[in-house]
Amino acid sequence: MSTRLGDLVKSLGGELIGDPEIIVTGIAPLEAAGEAHITFLSNTKLRSQAAATRAAALIAAASEVEALRASFHGAFILTDNPYAYYAHAAQYFVSLTAVPITPGIHATAVVSESAQIAATASIGPHVTIEAGAQVGEHCVIGAGSFIGRDARVGAATVFHPNVTFLSDCHIGARGVIQSGAVIGGDGFGFANQKGQWIKIPQTGGVRIGDDVEIGSSTTIDRGALEHTIIEKGVKLDNQIQIAHNCHIGENTAMAGCVGVAGSAKIGRNCTFGGAAMILGHLTIADNVHVSSGSLVSRSIHEAGQYTGFYPLAKNSDWEKTAAVVRQLDGLRDRVRELEKLVRELTSKK
Repeated sequence: MSTRLGDLVKSLGGELIGDPEIIVTGIAPLEAAGEAHITFLSNTKLRSQAAATRAAALIAAASEVEALRASFHGAFILTDNPYAYYAHAAQYFVSLTAVPITPGIHATAVVSESAQIAATASIGPHVTIEAGAQVGEHCVIGAGSFIGRDARVGAATVFHPNVTFLSDCHIGARGVIQSGAVIGGDGFGFANQKGQWIKIPQTGGVRIGDDVEIGSSTTIDRGALEHTIIEKGVKLDNQIQIAHNCHIGENTAMAGCVGVAGSAKIGRNCTFGGAAMILGHLTIADNVHVSSGSLVSRSIHEAGQYTGFYPLAKNSDWEKTAAVVRQLDGLRDRVRELEKLVRELTSKK
């Protein structure tokens, strides 16, 4: 897994300052990089590590060159977004050793006669594909995966082993679904009748756009009547719950263990930190960023960063704060009485 530095820059762009004939074998962190590695500087707080790195080349912004030239003697790859360039470079190195996909259907797979499987698709061992399902060109369906009736899988989409993709679920091109994910399970729909729960059939589907990635053990419920919608470019981490009839806007990203309750509508280009919770039937505007562990209990109509939790404290300090919080209602009433008394005394004067 090696390449000329000049070939990498020719493929990915950027400006190379240094010898294009340098051979590099991969990417490593600043402090661990050796003489055959590329590394990157995306945080100015790590400038001292960049100055001391032994890497053959450093991906950095042009503004960093002057500060680092005296101490770093390797090549520079200049770009406006070093972190994004690092991501592209990592993909480049992975592609050098990628195992070629072998088209075809494994002998142990069970595929309905009415399913449509592209000739270039790869269907792994013990896969089940039901009637009316469609699998597009260059798809890879990993071992043990299930594709339900009338489901559709777009071109070049990859299912890792043991993905469950139930009936009437659609995903666009170049998607990735990690192992253990369940797409199209029943939403949590029940009506109460004299204390008993009556199940509401979940007859909608799931519609997922192009370039969506879904993490391990994440679940996206099918809609009750209409579809659950995941727009293009959405990135979902592991163990996320998207409930029925949610609508997740384009290029929104969610970290692990986020929970979104039913019928929530989330805008474009939003981010949600790990374990954030969004209540049902809320509307979240575009470009909203929610901190980890926050509870969103009301709609958010304005872009910005939102945080909803107390800072971490020693347990004894937290208990004191909680005791004060429990008394706030009474304290508010006392303050109002005092304000009323002050107004009365002031008016008499």
